[in-house]
Amino acid sequence: MGSTLRALRALVLLAGFYLLGVLLLAVLAGTDYLLFAHTPAAVATKLAVVSVLLAIPLVRGLLMLRTPKGEEPSGLPVTEADEPELWRTVRELADQVGTRAPSRIVLMGDTNAAVSEDARLLGLFPGPRRLYLGVPLMQGLTEAQLRAVLAHELGHYAGSDTRLAALTLRGRTQLLRTIRNFEERAGSTEARERARQERRNAKAEAKGKEAQEVDTGRAGVTYRAMARIYTAYAKLYLRATLADSRRQEYAADASAARIAGRDATASALREIPVLEGAFGFYVRCYATLGSEARLLPPPGEVFGGFGRMLSARQLELAGLRSELPTEPISPYDSHPPIADRVRRIELLPADGRADEAHGAAIALLADEERAYAALEEAVLTDEVRQFRRTADWQELLDGAMAGNLAALNTPLHRALALYTKASPTLPALLTLIDDGQLWQLARRLPLSDEAVAAKGRAFREFVRPTLHNSLHSMVMAEFSARSRMRWEFSWEQSAKARLLPAPGSAPDDDASELDASIGAAVDRALADHPDTAPLRALLPPAPRSSRETDAPR
Repeated sequence: MGSTLRALRALVLLAGFYLLGVLLLAVLAGTDYLLFAHTPAAVATKLAVVSVLLAIPLVRGLLMLRTPKGEEPSGLPVTEADEPELWRTVRELADQVGTRAPSRIVLMGDTNAAVSEDARLLGLFPGPRRLYLGVPLMQGLTEAQLRAVLAHELGHYAGSDTRLAALTLRGRTQLLRTIRNFEERAGSTEARERARQERRNAKAEAKGKEAQEVDTGRAGVTYRAMARIYTAYAKLYLRATLADSRRQEYAADASAARIAGRDATASALREIPVLEGAFGFYVRCYATLGSEARLLPPPGEVFGGFGRMLSARQLELAGLRSELPTEPISPYDSHPPIADRVRRIELLPADGRADEAHGAAIALLADEERAYAALEEAVLTDEVRQFRRTADWQELLDGAMAGNLAALNTPLHRALALYTKASPTLPALLTLIDDGQLWQLARRLPLSDEAVAAKGRAFREFVRPTLHNSLHSMVMAEFSARSRMRWEFSWEQSAKARLLPAPGSAPDDDASELDASIGAAVDRALADHPDTAPLRALLPPAPRSSRETDAPR
């Protein structure tokens, strides 16, 4: 379907929204006329009030002629003087696609690329164009793959997709607003009816009468009925416009394959889901590791560290590239399944361009480190920028883990506080275990219905996993508080905790991994017949008091 026909259909669908509103207003007006003509005036007046209340959201929807502009995503705008090679590449690709280049390039902090256009008069006239390009995406793609991604996005300009977006966005926004208005009014009506019935029941109970069941099933029913009418039209509207969106993606893929090559386009499509998953993992496990302790990685490393992790985990990521995500197909998807897009591209004939531009796409930036640091300043919130910067990733790991362990609040902590009415500490817990009160304490843990009903050995088996995890964490916190453990930072795998040698021991005496060192001792402490001696022997001695430390010799 050409852009003209798509624009015409978008206009018809938008007009359908206004026509639906006018028809519903006409139905309300006709109903009021018949009521006043054929029913008593008192009844007609009451029902006319309902019609007026229903008409208010309809009129508001019809009068929303302007679609509010959303806020531009936070990012780092770069000029041609800032990034000459990136701008040259974008302009070159725009010429090959046969479209006007964007007037603004914004570097983003995610694994995405997108284009927008501020078209005027519902897309009839073009406007300023913007290209949004994720720096983490550039870190994971080759230059050839990035050219495919850029050619795809510029293909949306060539197909007038961004200009027509103003039409479809207006329809979606106004439909959703109207539905939301009706639902909010239905909710308010139901809340008022519930409050009225509860007040009535309170008065009845005060007089010694039995309260009636609160029933709000009929409250707001007319508003919900109107919302359902608009919801039905919204489903039709979304199915039609999102089907267009999926066709636009196929067309943009074909444009990318023509300009950047079949293999580069297919491999870029395979790589993007891998990078999305890898970046999500990186943000959770590395970039925001110190957020609870108000710590940030070194300057530039919030995004710079992602490239280091990708390099270190290449073997792990290689397997993911061959396994395309399986996505359920829905008529409300804006993009076709990635597997189908890759299949279509790989079915194209070979074009002899498999060996082009294998260098890293991030090399298109004039100064990577400067770009990482500037992007941080642009996308991090004011609050986050106040966090303390660490000297390196090792310091970030140490500070984050020490803070997390110091603030530990496991189910066992909470149960111990309830049981003893005192601050939960490891020494207090070990004393309680020695006194034979472990399983009474376990009754204070959050328990399933099955665990509550269980007794004896069955109960112990239910609660032992929670006890083990919590006690293990408490022991680690004790070692951390007494500076007897360290963490090994790694890009390749999860951080490992290791014991530090005890004072006066040989350097390697206690260098075993912490988990292996304490696992058996924790198991003994939580056995059917608990024994805390191995765990007490493993724990570092408590630091001497200041009086002992400062006493003259």
